[in-house]
Amino acid sequence: MSQFDLTDDQLQIQDMARKFTADAIAPFAAEWDEKHVFPRDTIREAAELGFGAIYVSEESGGIGLGRLEAALIMEAMAYGCPSTSAFISIHNMAAWMIDRYGSDEVKQKYLPSMIPMERMGSYCLTEPSSGSDAAALKTKAVRANDSKRGDHYVVSGSKAFISGAGENELYVTMVRTGEEGPKGISCLVIEKDTKGVSFGGQEKKLGWHSQPTAQVNFDEVRVPVANRVGAEGEGFRIAMAGLDGGRLNIGACSLGGGQRCLDEAIRYTKERKQFDTPIADFQATQFTLADMETELQAARYLLYVAAAKVTANAPDKTRFAAMAKRLATDTGSSVVDRALQLHGGYGYLMDYPIERFWRDLRVHSILEGTNQIMRVIVSRDLLRQ
Repeated sequence: MSQFDLTDDQLQIQDMARKFTADAIAPFAAEWDEKHVFPRDTIREAAELGFGAIYVSEESGGIGLGRLEAALIMEAMAYGCPSTSAFISIHNMAAWMIDRYGSDEVKQKYLPSMIPMERMGSYCLTEPSSGSDAAALKTKAVRANDSKRGDHYVVSGSKAFISGAGENELYVTMVRTGEEGPKGISCLVIEKDTKGVSFGGQEKKLGWHSQPTAQVNFDEVRVPVANRVGAEGEGFRIAMAGLDGGRLNIGACSLGGGQRCLDEAIRYTKERKQFDTPIADFQATQFTLADMETELQAARYLLYVAAAKVTANAPDKTRFAAMAKRLATDTGSSVVDRALQLHGGYGYLMDYPIERFWRDLRVHSILEGTNQIMRVIVSRDLLRQ
């Protein structure tokens, strides 16, 4: 065994996630996509395996695994449905932020219900007018105190493109408590049924149909100071730390989707005949498949190395997470696009899974930091040295 092989434990985790996907996700994913079904029960079944708290510490009730194990789980589930896998990833990011940076009080208040995904968590950073310039967020939280409510914040503003909005019970929200820029941002856990919380209509999206996406609005929402995660002014750092893991997971979702479409393309090209020959016998097909495999493996191993670095808290973890996210998401989409071409006209039909993956994976190069911002992170780190 080489140092680059997965350990027996990692192989067992991967196998468990693959079996769960084959039984509970893959057979139903096309219907979820077509009918815009949010598979809440299936997601809770995933949580029974520990997949709602993959890198939440064992002390807090999570399964306390590393980021490579998390990536293996996300990759396996995305083989069936990238949209559902990504949704579970975002909940994991929210739960980890609470576990890693929250007080004992906020952890005890939320983690026992988040781990089994009885209550699901959204991550709220993006706003209608701040996407890539996330530190320019305007959602405001003003400290107040009264005899009835005690010490609290009054939160007003809006968050955009929020996965789980309107369905999830908890919103881990970045708000402005101080000066402009990253140093004036704090992180609060806001409950869905708090007075003043409302939601925009469900966004009509190209893909990711198995999960809800909407705007979240806060109109003078009163949130206890005890619901703050970390200290005042630490919110942006916490949000970015969450994204190191989120980027690995979304890259892993692209790898899983890309692998599924490569496998489908191999199967299809062996069966499909033109000019009295299986199209897999044509060198043009063979070279395309060879490139798909090569690029997917290169992206996969970069992502696995980046995951190990994030687990180890290596000094270059953020750069590697950004490189891996950029490469894996671009590669996943490119592999799926070629798989669609190899299927010809059938690839364009909803009778085959390829077009769903083509739609679902497209957003991965936009969210959790666009692939252009990934290049900013990488180049900034290189030039700082």
